[in-house]
Amino acid sequence: MKETISFEDFTKVDLRVGTIIEVNDFPKAKKPAYKLTIDFGELGKKQSSAQITTLYTKDDLLHKQIVATVNFPKKQIANFMSECLVMGAVKDNDVILLHPEHKVKNGSTVA
Repeated sequence: MKETISFEDFTKVDLRVGTIIEVNDFPKAKKPAYKLTIDFGELGKKQSSAQITTLYTKDDLLHKQIVATVNFPKKQIANFMSECLVMGAVKDNDVILLHPEHKVKNGSTVA
């Protein structure tokens, strides 16, 4: 387990639900990844790089709702600026995406 944080620290993390609206290969990434464009409703569209090619095809991801952290600083990955961090659980070095059980409005907060 990592160090204990305060509830105030946790509330600084902005977790939102978005829908993947575009998926592209990312051949310049060091590890196999996709470039995702995600619609977060009123927050707009954000891009992310995600190393999820082992368990998900591009067709699996298109129109899928996911959970992402939207208030991290942008991060350059090769020639691409990742604007959010898609959340997932790690199993055997693969990432299994976290997603709502039922469809919700894009931009919905995660509590």
